[in-house]
Formats: sequence, structure tokens, C-alpha cells
Amino acid sequence: MDLVIVEDVRLKMKQFPIFIGGLAHSGKTPLRLFLSKHPNLAFTRQTYMWNRFYNRYGDLGNRQNFEQCLADMLQTKGIQALQPDPERIRQEFGQGEATYGRLFALFHEHYAERAGKSRWGDQLGFVERFAEPIFAAYPQAKMIHMIRDPRDRYEVTMTLSRHRKGKVGWDTARWLHSAELTQKNQHLYPDQYKVVRYEMFCANPEELLREICLFLGEEFVPDMLAGNNINFDTNESDNGQDASGKATIQIDKTGDTRLSKGDLLFTQAYAKQQLLAFDYALESPQLSLSDRLLFYLVDWPVNYIGMAAWHMTGVRSQVRYSGN
Repeated sequence: MDLVIVEDVRLKMKQFPIFIGGLAHSGKTPLRLFLSKHPNLAFTRQTYMWNRFYNRYGDLGNRQNFEQCLADMLQTKGIQALQPDPERIRQEFGQGEATYGRLFALFHEHYAERAGKSRWGDQLGFVERFAEPIFAAYPQAKMIHMIRDPRDRYEVTMTLSRHRKGKVGWDTARWLHSAELTQKNQHLYPDQYKVVRYEMFCANPEELLREICLFLGEEFVPDMLAGNNINFDTNESDNGQDASGKATIQIDKTGDTRLSKGDLLFTQAYAKQQLLAFDYALESPQLSLSDRLLFYLVDWPVNYIGMAAWHMTGVRSQVRYSGN
């Protein structure tokens, strides 16, 4: 009986991984911290396996390619945190298909095994770009996409970094790309891809967790909510522990947008269709003649350049990450 249980655990590890995606400041970290308290789920973050290593070394059946890929992965801080055993990875990788997905899974499976968990998951921003190869590698995987109103999300980024001209154009292009990938992935993988609105998560974490557990095929465990310091504040980069090592959860409450009229108009002009598709209401600011002149002569062209700049770098990044 014990052998059957062990084999079932291994099967679950291999076939049912979980990925949390979406842009920064969209609630990925709080969701991961909640789910990490589930007795069956072991989550990691910022391993960067898919965007830094996928398809970057050629055929991993070639020993030299595999060793170079493994060596570079072992130099990554997020992967080092998993405390991998290189010799065990070499041995087990040689016993099956020489694919990137299988190599990545070994790191996570060993980590979950040491944590006494039966299933692994990974949090990675913009992982939605890799939905196709991820589901090809793990046909029964689940992906949760956190999405947030781009106007509120941009307001948070303004407080955390230096405001640059054209940045709202850059940020709008990035949000639109993520939103479009969401819609595409939902259509292609309707039973495996779930979108969670950040605002709903803030409003009722327990209800959303119950819904997510149902999606994952896991039982909701009340202890996921117990003992957490739920502070509605901004800290996407929180490492998940307070001074005592106890998990903390911080969520940034949404509120009335404080964007300039020009930034607000630009975001809504280009993201209107996707905003409405995700049930975000549009705002109608009162504009004076000087406001209109400022928008058309300054805000619009500067932000349009920012949007074009993101598309140039974003396309190059996608080509590089795909290995083409």
C-alpha cells in the first residue's frame, strides 16, 4: 500500500505542476504564499528556467549541451535556493527523454520531495509567454494568470521607480501583450488556464482560494488563511517571511486612480477593448482645451514612442527566449 501511495505522489509531481503568471504587482506573490501553506503544494519563485534556459542550448541529448545547460542553471540564485543535487539530476535525467521540460521538472520535484509535498509549482512573471511549451511538456499542468487593472498597476510602478517620459506607453504595451496572451491561452487551454483578477483577490481571498483549489483539484484547507499577516500594502518583491520566518502576505489595495489625465486617456485609448473584456470600467475625465492640447501635442506622441519601444524590445526578447 505504501508503495502505491509513493507512486501516486510521484505521478502527481510529474504530471500536475502549477504555474503562476502575470505581470509584476498583479498579486502573484500573495497567491503563491497562500498556496504554499497547502500541505500538498511546494512553490518556488524566480527560478527563471523557462525564460533563461528553454531551448538555449540545443539538443539536451548531446552530453556537452546538457552539461553546459546544467552548469549555467546551477549558477542561478533562484535555482540555488532549491538546493539541487547535480549528481541525482544527471542520473535521473539520463533515464528518460532529454527535454528541457523534464530537466526543469527534476529540480522542482526534488525540492517538493524534500519539503514533503506531493506537487510542485513555480511563480514566474510573464510565464504566459511559454504556455505552449509548458503544456506540451506537462499536458496536465495548470496555469493561473493574475491580472490587474493597468491604471492601478501603473500607479504602483510610479511609486516604486523613477517616472520616465513615455513610461505609460511602455507599460500599456506590456499589459496589452500579457492580456492578449491570456485570452489566447484561455481559448487554447480552457480547462488548464485560469485568470484571476487581482481586485477580486483583494476583496475576498478565501472565496478566490476555494475557487482556485477547485481548479487545481485540491481540497481547500482553512490553514492556508490562518496565521497570515494580511497587510494591504505594496510589496511584490516580498520574500515571503517576516523576521521570525513566518509567512507574511501583503496585497496592495486598489483605489481611485491618480494618473495624469494624459496617461489615463492614453491607457484607455489603447487598452479599451481588453479593459472591457476583463470587466474594468472606463473613466471619463473632464478635459479643458489646454488638457486636450497637452494630450495630443505632448502626452500621446511621447507615450506612443514608449509603446513602440516596448514592442521592439519585447519582440526581440520573445525570439531570444524561444531559441529561434
